[in-house]
Amino acid sequence: MDTQHDLVAAEDVLLFVNAAITATGQREFHTGAEEQRLSLDFLHAYMLGNYRELYAAALALDINDHNAALIIHRLLATGREATAEQRRVEGRLIARRLVLLPPQRVYRLFRALRQAKVNNRRTRAVVRDWIAARPDPAFDAVKYRGGLKEALRHAHLAPASEELGTFFFAARTPARFATPILDTWRRAHYEQAALYELPYTVAEGFAARRGIARGDFLERIAPRMTRLEQLRLQESGRSHRAGAVRADLSRMPLTRLATYVLALAPADRVARRAELTAALRSAARRAAGPQQGSWGRVAAVLDDSYSASGSGQKRRRPLAVALACHYLLQALAADYTPLWTSGSDDPLLSRPFGATPLGRRIVDALDTRPDRILIVSDGWDNAPPGLAAEVLRIWRTRLDPDRSTSIVHLNPVYDAEGFDVRRLAPTVPTAGIRDAEDLPALVELAAFAEGRTGLAELTQHLAARTATFTEVTT
Repeated sequence: MDTQHDLVAAEDVLLFVNAAITATGQREFHTGAEEQRLSLDFLHAYMLGNYRELYAAALALDINDHNAALIIHRLLATGREATAEQRRVEGRLIARRLVLLPPQRVYRLFRALRQAKVNNRRTRAVVRDWIAARPDPAFDAVKYRGGLKEALRHAHLAPASEELGTFFFAARTPARFATPILDTWRRAHYEQAALYELPYTVAEGFAARRGIARGDFLERIAPRMTRLEQLRLQESGRSHRAGAVRADLSRMPLTRLATYVLALAPADRVARRAELTAALRSAARRAAGPQQGSWGRVAAVLDDSYSASGSGQKRRRPLAVALACHYLLQALAADYTPLWTSGSDDPLLSRPFGATPLGRRIVDALDTRPDRILIVSDGWDNAPPGLAAEVLRIWRTRLDPDRSTSIVHLNPVYDAEGFDVRRLAPTVPTAGIRDAEDLPALVELAAFAEGRTGLAELTQHLAARTATFTEVTT
């Protein structure tokens, strides 16, 4: 039987996991960036000091890249405080997580470790092993030149080849490199055609220095761009003839695709309705995988109120998560009822508008007698305030004490003041959500937040996730 200490510990871990999924240290609709960073720093310090093993195990969960990098940094900086067994498990978790992080994020982490003067033997080994596993050292040398150069110096490593050493550290560029991409980089300094053979982010700098028209540059560099680079340009670069850069929307991740759709003008969404809807449904089916159609009767309460507009740094992010969850739940459910807070029945034309009548929509959802209710909202119930909490309380304690209907609240916004995502009611579990693709795993994790399971079960769950997560590297 769990003691009071165990229950508090389980609550602390779940609180941190919610923060690590949703918080990025950036401004949200209700709180500023500095509040976010201070709140998040406190949580990391608290977890590391009190639950080091569980803190490290969070790397095996669906936390965001920002918090994964912060965890790795703190674990490497405090290796002396860990036991030999803790260091062994942490090493496997760190190695596996670094493989999953975008390379630019890893190089930023290595730079932060250097600036913090974290240079112990374990840190140098982590840097060495990650760099050694990179598939194309010459490509990294060109695309991430500054980051790789700093990492080599910090870990006291020699470049993978003599030519890379010359590329990084020689005072003068030689007349020719034998490695094609290195020689292309050299030629791009004086030959305009060569820059179109480089990675997009590198070529962009050369194009700016040469004064090449943005539209002309984008049109010619398009074949060298990654899928995400193409999508970013489609989201933000239409004024620069970015229409010439056409991404394959059917291959885009679901939440990223939802973000792109919401960035389009309503007229564009209407004109491309068939294409966009097909792409969203295809991405949702990929995310649902073998669970497609297995969730029975599902009702979703989806928040498209004004606060779903997010902030300047996270523009329309809460609404994008809700839109992506809508299509994913449509794929998971055998019978699906979506209920937007605005009353809209056209998800493709969603926009952040109006108040948040969550209580009324939850009543509508309960009327459908579903097997599951998913609420995707930042938790600011204000039309009228508190109605959602009261509806959920009465439903759980009086009308459905046997929990025949599963209710989970998924919140995409971190509340810095509460050190957690904002909750609707104590009787309903709340989990933070960053990407809709993580929804099935988060619904499973939310069961621990109901208070019916304690630290032992949560620890066992994290151990199982850690074993599955690290088995690739063992």
